[in-house]
Formats: sequence, C-alpha cells, structure tokens
Amino acid sequence: MSGELTLNVPDIGDADQIELIEWKFGHGDSFKEGDELCDLVTDKAAFSLEAPSNGVLIEQLAGKGSQLKVGQPLAKVKLASS
Repeated sequence: MSGELTLNVPDIGDADQIELIEWKFGHGDSFKEGDELCDLVTDKAAFSLEAPSNGVLIEQLAGKGSQLKVGQPLAKVKLASS
C-alpha cells in the first residue's frame, strides 16, 4: 500500500467527544507501522492512534486540545511503498 491517506478519529465505542492530547510526530516526520502518532482521550479511556504502515506525516488536521468526533479527519499521511 502506498500513497496519500487521511487518518480519521477511530470508533472507540460510545464516546461522544474525543480530545486530542498530544501529537508525537510533526510535519515531515517519518514514522513506522505501529508507531503512536497521537494521544486521544474520552471521558472513559485514553488511547493512541497507531500508524497503519510506514510513512511520513504530511499535515496535522487537528490541534492539541481539539474536541473531536468519530470519523473526523486527524492527519494526512503519505504511506511508503510496500
């Protein structure tokens, strides 16, 4: 898999609001499959968004402290060729 991809807020159950706590990678940073790209929290749980494969972060679409909903775009990434 390669190309540009938009990563969205995952469905983590019955959470209405999800807060972006911290980005662990910035614009242009390379990441590997399974790396934690950012930390998210709901009123019930904290979790991290993991990279689906190796790639580069192109753009953060939400900032630290943003209140998000399931399916909302979080980041644009370019995935490496496999």
